[in-house]
Amino acid sequence: MSRLSLIQAVNQALDHAMSARPEIVLLGEDIGKDGGVFRATDGLIEKFGEARVVDTPLSESGIIGTAIGMAAYGLRPVAEIQFMGFLYGAMEQLLSHAARLRSRTRGRYTCPLVVRTPYGGGIHAPELHSESTEAFFVHTPGLKVVVPSTPAEAKGLLLSAIQDPDPVIFLEPAKIYRAIKEDVPEGEYIIPLGKARIVAEGGDVSLITWGAMLHPTLEAAAQMAEKGVWAEVIDLRTLSPLDTDTLIESVRKTGRAIIVHEAARTCGLGGEIAALLCERALLSLEAPILRVTGYDTPVPLPKNEPYYFPDCKDILEAIETVVQF
Repeated sequence: MSRLSLIQAVNQALDHAMSARPEIVLLGEDIGKDGGVFRATDGLIEKFGEARVVDTPLSESGIIGTAIGMAAYGLRPVAEIQFMGFLYGAMEQLLSHAARLRSRTRGRYTCPLVVRTPYGGGIHAPELHSESTEAFFVHTPGLKVVVPSTPAEAKGLLLSAIQDPDPVIFLEPAKIYRAIKEDVPEGEYIIPLGKARIVAEGGDVSLITWGAMLHPTLEAAAQMAEKGVWAEVIDLRTLSPLDTDTLIESVRKTGRAIIVHEAARTCGLGGEIAALLCERALLSLEAPILRVTGYDTPVPLPKNEPYYFPDCKDILEAIETVVQF
């Protein structure tokens, strides 16, 4: 075991995967000599060389388009996009080509591509650097969407994503890149995609979240436990495919559900989860399903950023509401 931050766990996963499989190639802006904008690829060009750690031109569409070609012809590219907002320039490649390659070729080709990108706010960045638009990609058939919430989760999920035969959007919460450390298993460590984890068990309310929002959610759950209200906290891990069985089983047990995400409210993944729970667990519900989310506005600049993102207080208010309903 090594005690690592999330960014260090990502680096260790890439190092381990590249050592084991020569077909894995990294590509992205400044990922070689500079080690990436957050230093996720620090030291890898010295170890694996310029043929496997490729500094690209400033073109997100070019990066993803090149990676799709690599994937179709036998390589396993891991592309880094510096910030989630920069992915918008590559949406044509992702939605029209990467996501459809298996379907378009009737299974003759797959696209074993991982797109890594930091997402979410809390780092006091300028416009387009704090996006949380994961619902765009969840809505797209053919793409898998994965979000780690801790360093150990980041390593296990990233190694699993690299092994997957289909394209994976791997969203790394920038706010907690270096905010927390934990023991991370060394060597091969795989967390299967498509399976949520129950972080805390409880019988009074189900709190469903992912990424950086797990941490204020756990804080709220701990404060409610002091009042005798026991929340079950679920970390989705994989947003697509969604582990619906874990969600349904939890809500049938607790009778109440709150979904927490920093993305905008309208058409966010929380709405889809709420609909799913109504369809399959309606008769178990004892209160309305609530969403604690960001606002339907662009993420504000740093001065107003604290007012935008859900925090422990917001989650506590939602828990009180559903418990007292």
